[in-house]
Amino acid sequence: MEFRILGPLEVRDRGRVLSLGGGKQRCLLGVLLLHANEAVSSERLVDELWGAQPPARAAKLVQGNVSGLRKVLGAGRLATQPPGYLVRLEWGELDLSEFERLAADARAEQDPARAADRWRAALSLWRGPALADLRFEGFASREAERLNELRLAALLERIEADLALGWHAQLVGELEALVAEHPLQERLRGRLMLALYRSGRQAEALEVYRATRSLLTEELGLEPSQELQRVERLVLTQDPEL
Repeated sequence: MEFRILGPLEVRDRGRVLSLGGGKQRCLLGVLLLHANEAVSSERLVDELWGAQPPARAAKLVQGNVSGLRKVLGAGRLATQPPGYLVRLEWGELDLSEFERLAADARAEQDPARAADRWRAALSLWRGPALADLRFEGFASREAERLNELRLAALLERIEADLALGWHAQLVGELEALVAEHPLQERLRGRLMLALYRSGRQAEALEVYRATRSLLTEELGLEPSQELQRVERLVLTQDPEL
């Protein structure tokens, strides 16, 4: 089986997408997958599914949802283990675990080309924002934010590897789109300045800095980070370090 949370929650068996039932049943599986092969207490499951005001029959409803998932996944997948339940997964069945493995390999790789390939393999596992179909559930919004930050960090590392390979011109369009999507992410703006400068577009690189400074002072009352200021100085002086 394949269990996917890097995008909408999905389980595949021999290429067939399984029907996972209603909203709370899907949420229950989502919580268990975030703690794969670890017991999650019944009390925590109630809290994650209903928050501060659970129904009187919440514990029974959890049991019913577990029973429903066992019918879909097989009894051996969901185990009752005090103080609650756990989902049993084999190596490589959860996309998040595979992403983390590939990311670790990429970070350990010294060759930029091989590192970029591994980052691409890790990022290819994503099908959209994490737990996208459960984003309005309390637990999912918190965990999705954390996972999506991991995705952005991996994307930045892949961009660093591509820059090391001299692919600055090809990266400009992608970086412009990412800056529009994450306007307060200064590291992205710094990489865009670098890609523009290396592409012979010094004036545009400096304009990115000016726009960034304006945005940060107006939105947050802050100056750009010291690193971004350093990039601006290097661009202004056409420093060979760039």
